[in-house]
Formats: sequence, structure tokens, C-alpha cells
Amino acid sequence: MGRKMFDLCGRDERLRFSPYCWRVKYALAHKGLDCEFVPWKFTDKEAIAFSDQSKVPVLVDVDETVVDSYEIFRYLDRAYPDKPLLGDETAEARARFFKFYAERSLAPGVMRTILMDVFNSLNPDDKEYFRTSREKAFGRTLEEMHSPSQGLSMLDKALEPMRGRLDESPFLEGDEAGASDYLVVGAFMWARVCSTADLVSNADPVYAWFQRMLDLHGGVGRNATRIVDLEGAYAN
Repeated sequence: MGRKMFDLCGRDERLRFSPYCWRVKYALAHKGLDCEFVPWKFTDKEAIAFSDQSKVPVLVDVDETVVDSYEIFRYLDRAYPDKPLLGDETAEARARFFKFYAERSLAPGVMRTILMDVFNSLNPDDKEYFRTSREKAFGRTLEEMHSPSQGLSMLDKALEPMRGRLDESPFLEGDEAGASDYLVVGAFMWARVCSTADLVSNADPVYAWFQRMLDLHGGVGRNATRIVDLEGAYAN
């Protein structure tokens, strides 16, 4: 059995938008590791029941099953030590900071900007589950949470530390991309796949960083299928 990863898909199986799955895709590309990305829907709980939890990414590597994007980074470094992602304690501490920065500072603004775009990108089988689970968590409707103006304002403020770092170097890790970049880029790939929203202006150093990230590792990000690529087939 080869290496495979269960990967969240949308209304078209080619739409792969999970920010957490995108983290792992970049990590695998960094390591030069091939992987089969298995399309998975929110309601396909049975398909990953063997992992003893209900979320993706789920990486299956021969006899090993690993869940949680950050734990997959750690596993990849143990199993494939060439081209380390986390490296020494200092590098791992830096990566953990960017993990939480992406999840707690960047994701809320991105989510409020693209929430209904995400909903409209879902497989029809997933829509009721997504609406019910998210509205319970938010305490309000998806439509009330979707606020691009507020989301972009939140994101603009949250990006200030990242802009400072990118004024110093082309990547968050320095001269070359690494774990910190991969942990953050997932949030931007989430928006790129599902939405036409412009998260930052093309004069922003974050925009230039994202363009570099899209071209990295043979264009793993740039070559991703986007909802705009499917407009003819999926007109709303």
C-alpha cells in the first residue's frame, strides 16, 4: 500500500480547499514525497473511521496513520529526515508560533470574508452538516457571519506582523520557504480555491510572498483547481 492522504473536496472532486490539507501538501512537496490525495467529504466519516477521529487530513503511510496537520509535519521529519521541516527546538518553536498565528489571527478574518463562498463550493451532501455544525459553533447564521468588509479589516490588522517579517526576507523562514510558510499558506489557499475575493492588494508584501508560494515546488499551489475554473459548469 502506497502513501495516501484523505483530502477535503467540494462540489467537484477537483476542488480541494482545506487549509489544513494544504499545509500537508506543501510539506510533502518540500520533502519530495509522492502521495495519492483521496477526495473526502465532511459526511464521509466512515471512510476515515479507522483513524479514530473524524477530520482530515489523515495521512496513511504504509503501516502508519497520522492525523492533524502539525503532527503530520512531525511524523514526516521522523520518517524522512532529509529536508527537515521543523529541525531543532528553535525552528520548531518558530513553526508552532506560526501555526497558532495562522489559526487564531489569520483564519477568523479569512473565514468571515469567504464563508458563503466556501458554503457554495461544498458538495451538496455536505451542506446541511456544514450549516448546522458551523451555526451551532458561531451562534448565528452563516449569512450573518459572512461579512467581507469586516473580514478584510480583521485580516489587514492581523497581517501586520507578517508584513514586518516579509520586509526582511522573501519567506517567513528566511531565504527559503519552510514549515512556517507552509503552516500559514493554507489559509490563503483556502480562499484561492473557493473564492474570488482579493485578500490583499498586489502592492502588499504578503501578495508577493503568496505568489512565490504558489510557484514553489513545481507550482503545487498555482496548479490547484479553483472555483473560477469551473464557472461554466457550476454557475450559481
